[in-house]
Amino acid sequence: MFGESPKVKVCKNRCEMTKELHEGCKMSDKSHDKYRQKLLNRAAEIQASSEISQESRKAVELDQTSVGRVSRIDAIQSQAMALANERNRAAEQQRITSALARIESGEYGLCIICEEEIDPKRLNFDPSLPTCITCASRNK
Repeated sequence: MFGESPKVKVCKNRCEMTKELHEGCKMSDKSHDKYRQKLLNRAAEIQASSEISQESRKAVELDQTSVGRVSRIDAIQSQAMALANERNRAAEQQRITSALARIESGEYGLCIICEEEIDPKRLNFDPSLPTCITCASRNK
């Protein structure tokens, strides 16, 4: 909007910056590319894992004449674990999609709560993490 001053915030280096981050504080394009590639690789791994486990998520046949009771219970437990793993993969895939969107918008590497920089060690551990360690520990 016209007449509005851009949002100014102070980074860890105590320099003021507008929405377009100060050059000394923002993550380099090379770093963005590195994290983008890590995220895309992980998304591909998740997709492959999901395809491999598709069979184990199918409904369990409850025909007592073909399978014994203990075997059916084992099959139901295996199916439940496969479904839980698929839910976890879907949640991780959503975090990856969100992280890729933040890269594209130029907001990647900033905590979505406090807008401070996320420690690169934290992003190296899991590039899809949207919050700094301080905000993550507060929200537990």
